[in-house]
Formats: sequence, C-alpha cells, structure tokens
Amino acid sequence: MHESLVKIERYIISKVREIRETKGVTQEQLSLSIGKNITFISQIEAPSKKAKYNISHLNEIAKALDCSPKDFWPEKPL
Repeated sequence: MHESLVKIERYIISKVREIRETKGVTQEQLSLSIGKNITFISQIEAPSKKAKYNISHLNEIAKALDCSPKDFWPEKPL
C-alpha cells in the first residue's frame, strides 16, 4: 500500500482483503457486486496506488461480503 496512506487506511484495506480472500471472493467479483469498475478493488489493494475506501464503499463491501462494516475496523485506535 502506498506510504501516503495513514495507518488506519492501510489497516482497513488489509482487513477488507483478508475477509474477501477468506470468503473466496475475487477483486473483480467484489468490484462488480458493489457496482464499481472491475479494477476498483485492485486499484485500492495495489501497493503503488493512493486509492482508498470511503464509508459508503465499506458499507457496500460489508453487504457483499455478508459481514459487518465493524469487521474492517481495529478493536482499539491505531
């Protein structure tokens, strides 16, 4: 992930990836299921990109992955 992202942004991106992979969902499948371009998730997960999720993205991703948006956040502040 790009160094310009703050710690919490990197954490959330990693957590979304972890949950997505655990559920066997590809980046393309997740992108399409939330109504985004097929490269949307890959651009955010790419180490060289500055792209990140917003609150609406996280809510839609939680619906698509059948989890809570809280699952993407750490237990304690970082």
